Amino acid sequence: MTVRTCLPWPDKRLRSKAEDVAEVTDDIRAIWNDMIDTMEAMPGVGLAAPQIGVMLRLAVVDGSTERGRAVRLANPEILHSSIELREHDEASPNLPGVSAKVKRPRAVTVKFLNEQGVVDRRDFVGIEATSVQHQIDHLNGQMYFDRLSKVKRDMLLRKAKKMG
Repeated sequence: MTVRTCLPWPDKRLRSKAEDVAEVTDDIRAIWNDMIDTMEAMPGVGLAAPQIGVMLRLAVVDGSTERGRAVRLANPEILHSSIELREHDEASPNLPGVSAKVKRPRAVTVKFLNEQGVVDRRDFVGIEATSVQHQIDHLNGQMYFDRLSKVKRDMLLRKAKKMG
């Protein structure tokens, strides 16, 4: 089990777009395994590779209650989003101690390379839809608080700074 350290905000890598994964190799699978170990240790429902300083378009998501059902995604891309929105309290290990309610589509269809390196599609609903969208934001150099109004974002960052 390898738990990686999450980059502290405002590390500039958290604002950088991650590189596409050319193919799924044993090295990529090892990174995914470390990401799952790190996600479980938080505990969380998802993690993107840039959060641990790996600048590749890799994410893991596990919204199951029993755990151990993580979906490994390389180069995830949202193909379709539901019109219906869902509000959920989001947070990040890169900025511990604070969270905010964020509205996102309740369901998304995502295309990605799976563990075998094959293009796959999957529908995510509820907490897993929220998580996969949150991880794709990380892969694009965005944080959940970027989706807040300027006033709410500034308040959240001030609170995090006081706590840190």
